Amino acid sequence: MKHSAGVLIYRRSPALEVLLVHPGGPYWTRRDRGAWQIPKGGIEPGEDPATAARREAMEELGVTLDGRLAPLGDIRQAGGKRVTAFAVEHDLDPALIQSNSFEMEWPPKSGKIASFPEIGKGRWMGPEEARDMILPSQLPLLDRLSELLSAG
Repeated sequence: MKHSAGVLIYRRSPALEVLLVHPGGPYWTRRDRGAWQIPKGGIEPGEDPATAARREAMEELGVTLDGRLAPLGDIRQAGGKRVTAFAVEHDLDPALIQSNSFEMEWPPKSGKIASFPEIGKGRWMGPEEARDMILPSQLPLLDRLSELLSAG
């Protein structure tokens, strides 16, 4: 079973917005609603989930998150992957996202290897739009963020 860590980045400008990212690569190009996610990635052996979440933000967004990471708990994605998530308040310009890349055979069975960014794009969204666009298995993270912010 795979275990990842990620971060739900939010800002208040003046209303609450969350930063969601759209995966890069050819399998995601035609998907929009239900495809947006939090930046996340695998936890290395012996690595703390919070450290992994910060590392993934750097790798996938090109940003250093210095703020306190508030735990949002674990979710299980449709494919079975467990994701430990955190929330942090941070502002950034999605147009400046600099993602790492991955390689895969493309087109399939062609023998050609192509490189794609892990994150195709990022976007700030209000709570209602985010609920409509986020990967369904990550929807509880939006509820947990709302609860966290309501509790002060």
